[in-house]
Amino acid sequence: EIMNIAMGVAIFISCMGLFGLSAFVAEQRRKEIGIRKVMGATVADIVTMLSKDFVRLVVMAILIASPIAWYFMHRWLQDFAYRIPISWSIYAIAGACAIGVALLTVSYQAFQAATTNPVESLRAE
Repeated sequence: EIMNIAMGVAIFISCMGLFGLSAFVAEQRRKEIGIRKVMGATVADIVTMLSKDFVRLVVMAILIASPIAWYFMHRWLQDFAYRIPISWSIYAIAGACAIGVALLTVSYQAFQAATTNPVESLRAE
């Protein structure tokens, strides 16, 4: 029970950090987004452009963390009398969940940035 609460708090804090980072990136690229919209980019194009960077970071984190997690889990499970093999599907499911959570977190900011009026972003400076 306490581990589930701690896990939920950790996921919430990481989502808030990702949300803040995506808001910061969207604000920095506000003028670029406005120019792309004026030139005919769709909302889906802009959301994809903003989300792609974050998905790339999450995939790199998965590629770094999965072998390390496998190594330590493998060593820990060797101490038990009844051993189970660690399947690659566990890491694939965890990675897919991490990418899904990142996309859900970033997509709100990306959609909000993509639906703003481009005149406001270009007139601001």
